[in-house]
Amino acid sequence: MSILELQNVSKSFDGTKAVDGVSLGFDQGKITALIGPNGAGKTTVFNLISGFLRPDEGAISYQDKNVAGLPPWRRAQMGIGRLFQDVHLFERMSVKDNVLAAFKNKFGESALMSVIARRKIEKKERTHITEALKLFDFVGLTDKANELAENLSYGQQKLLSIARLLANGAEFLLLDEPTAGVNPQMVGALLEIIRRLTKEGKTIAVIEHNMNIVIEIADWVYFMDEGQVVSFGLPSDVLGDPDVRRAYIGL
Repeated sequence: MSILELQNVSKSFDGTKAVDGVSLGFDQGKITALIGPNGAGKTTVFNLISGFLRPDEGAISYQDKNVAGLPPWRRAQMGIGRLFQDVHLFERMSVKDNVLAAFKNKFGESALMSVIARRKIEKKERTHITEALKLFDFVGLTDKANELAENLSYGQQKLLSIARLLANGAEFLLLDEPTAGVNPQMVGALLEIIRRLTKEGKTIAVIEHNMNIVIEIADWVYFMDEGQVVSFGLPSDVLGDPDVRRAYIGL
């Protein structure tokens, strides 16, 4: 069952179609990889899903609701989370405060509520701290909770970014090259966390150029080229497709 679908979606820039009539779906609780050469349209698809771009044509549905016209913050509220290649963190804040800032519906953000509902706010803050500690344990950053985000390694910053998405209630995670620039020793831990997310019912869409990683973690693969979906299937089937191998792998 697809939790998110694109139906005949197109997006052009200066008359050139970056995405050309693309239809694809992401199955609940599965890892789906988008692969293809640079300029194939993969990042544009992610931007369309997360709301940073609006399609010229076609429909985008999430949990059977049309989201094509919604801004990024509304989609995030609905459970669509985005991990960018360049992690977006509050670098001068602690790991703990980065995660606490990501929780939704914080009463303390209202000056009036902070006066008339102090006990309720304090209870909610304690709940958020407890939930944050669970997230630190999940991503392996418990011993870094009081560190400034800027002092983390790049791989740890990506783990913190994932924790922030989960704190914000993400159910569908868009991971844009999650292992790029990450220390090889950290890659295994990162991939294990991605697998564990699906075991907890999360759905993952990933752009990845390392085919070994695609084979290792992906349940399904879409191969894109020149803005279109050229091939879809199991990783072994797509990567074994002669057209894919000629267009992408060069064999």
